[in-house]
Amino acid sequence: MTVPRLSKLEIRKDVLQSAVEAMASTVGEVTSIVTGAVRDVAASVGGLATELFELRDSAQRAAEDGADPDDASD
Repeated sequence: MTVPRLSKLEIRKDVLQSAVEAMASTVGEVTSIVTGAVRDVAASVGGLATELFELRDSAQRAAEDGADPDDASD
C-alpha cells in the first residue's frame, strides 16, 4: 500500500493556513475582550456621572428650599 506524500510546498501552505487561522481567532477573542471592557468602563463612568448630576440637583433643590445641604440633622 502506497501512502500519499505531500510536497514541501503543500506542507508549507497548510502550516501557513493554520497559523493565519489561529491568529485570526486570537485577534477576534482579544477584540471581543477589549470591546467588552470598553463597554463596561463606559457604563461605569456613565453611572457615576448620573449619580453626580443627581447629587447636584438634590443640593440645588435643598438650597432653593432654604435648607443648608451641609447641615445634617440626625
